[in-house]
Amino acid sequence: MLLRAALGALIANAAEVPRIAKSTFGGQLIVNGKPYLILGGELGNSSAGTAAQADSILPQIAKVHVNTVLMPVAWEQIEPVEGSFDFGILDHWTEVAREQRLHLVVLWFGSCKNGVSSHAPAWVKKDTKRFQRAVSADGDETDILSTLGTETVKSDSRAFSELMKHIRQKDADQQTVLMVQVENEVGNLGRGRDRSEAANRLFRSALPPDLIRKLQSRQDSFSQRWPDEARAAAINVGSPSAGVSGASLRNTQERANSLTAGLQPGTGSNAAMDLGFVARAERQSRRENLQKEALCSP
Repeated sequence: MLLRAALGALIANAAEVPRIAKSTFGGQLIVNGKPYLILGGELGNSSAGTAAQADSILPQIAKVHVNTVLMPVAWEQIEPVEGSFDFGILDHWTEVAREQRLHLVVLWFGSCKNGVSSHAPAWVKKDTKRFQRAVSADGDETDILSTLGTETVKSDSRAFSELMKHIRQKDADQQTVLMVQVENEVGNLGRGRDRSEAANRLFRSALPPDLIRKLQSRQDSFSQRWPDEARAAAINVGSPSAGVSGASLRNTQERANSLTAGLQPGTGSNAAMDLGFVARAERQSRRENLQKEALCSP
């Protein structure tokens, strides 16, 4: 009975975990039981790599009335040696943020960061056999970690899990850290996708029926927001019973590549993102044709 009472008191006194309260009007971030409006500022990719940077940067941010700081935490920073974790830098940033009455949003720079793998630990980067790389459209191995690498997923997941456990242990009462980004901009920098054997097998296989059902259940919402893209996707995806495969999107992919050949390559690696490029390019083409017709008409 005493133990149960003690646990009840502990839970009652613990700070409420930040959450999103949903309603018919949208979502509202709740912090410590009250609505919270983020007035945020995001740090540069290398601006949170040392404890000293917290001492100089956070007081300046607080002066301009920012209340939340988005800061990167890199895999190479917390696990420089495999299996050995060091959260000293993050702990110092958290302490200084509390002193300045700021909240933090942690951005996890793990296997991916803007479509590359520059923030993975050296022991991961050096071992290309254990941690497989994505393959380019030309068949060359890249420096980007493949999202299909078993060892990569296992090691990244372990590091992220340790990060989350540490934040909970050190910050459960104060709730300085509001939220954590799970991974930063996963994909392959440049045009196309991973062309490894494993990726090609998945690309040619049937799309998961659950995914198709989910997309179709939200078709009205997609159509309202992105009418041209939704129409193109509906043509290429079809119904779950059709056994649609990733390879069935190949024509759309090729159209996207030809239409965007002169554009700056983006970081998207799937055909769905290219559908947007296709739709926008086709809209622009229609506009130009209408303008030409108007100019030529008497």
